[in-house]
Amino acid sequence: MKLLFILDPLNALITYKDTSLAIMRAAQARGHALWVCEQHDWQLQHEVVTVDAQTFEFNGDGSCKTSDKSTVSPADFDAVIMRKDPPFDNEYLYSTYLLELAQQQGACIINDPAAIRGWNEKLSVAQFPQFAPPFIVTSQQDKILAFLATHQDIIVKPLDGMGGSGIFRLRKDDPNIYAILETLTQFQTQTIMVQRYIPDIVKGDKRILVINGEPLQYALARIPKTGETRGNLAAGGKGVAQPLSPRDKEIAETVGSVLKQHGLFLVGLDVIGDYLTEVNVTSPTGMVEIAAQTDCDPAKLMVEALEKQIA
Repeated sequence: MKLLFILDPLNALITYKDTSLAIMRAAQARGHALWVCEQHDWQLQHEVVTVDAQTFEFNGDGSCKTSDKSTVSPADFDAVIMRKDPPFDNEYLYSTYLLELAQQQGACIINDPAAIRGWNEKLSVAQFPQFAPPFIVTSQQDKILAFLATHQDIIVKPLDGMGGSGIFRLRKDDPNIYAILETLTQFQTQTIMVQRYIPDIVKGDKRILVINGEPLQYALARIPKTGETRGNLAAGGKGVAQPLSPRDKEIAETVGSVLKQHGLFLVGLDVIGDYLTEVNVTSPTGMVEIAAQTDCDPAKLMVEALEKQIA
């Protein structure tokens, strides 16, 4: 296969733990040709979408080499894999439109760009109310305060972040309630997600990877460091691979079958205790940590599933 990966700048990737690079290594090991580009390498001239991309190859010592960029058609690749990290800002939105046009012109885009656009990573839990904790989505301070009065202990977070950025835990006696809500909602002009706090976070925020509708047999439980509410690895959490529980399987299999129908090939579900808290459709991570701690190689499974899909 000839694969194009849309990435953040190469020099910004953490080589030893980046999931995109792990998938690329697995693809090269299976004989596939790699190309890379960035979000801003895409363009539309009249009705035709093109991309400025370059070949990519891992050297034996772990380094890599790339060619000069050339302007190519997205349809020339067997698959174009969108791995740009959030935030899901206007530039990300525009990218999904260009990718959708490229798709209409014969390109195979993974994940489906319309689905990436349509499945907000926080709001998507509303599609599965049987698995979601109590939550509200609003910009109105009085409604958030009423929710807090009911549940006593809540989590507030922006709808477009990643890595735990902008997430706060609020309790009724917190002296910073108003300042935090004013900041997150931009004085009631920005909509946020508010969820009941789940005490099982101390056991880890479980990342369950779903590949073409099928969950991996292991989750990566991201356990918060002492004194921290967030389990995200970017916030200092410790990743511990563990087998899926029966509840994890129920959630992942149910959600995975729906996501597959929408063209979401690689998804990361976030589960705390028995509750689904997020559906990550942009660039889910955790493959390297799971591979290091178990006999499961998620990147290889991803490439094998992609081969079957393309075939």
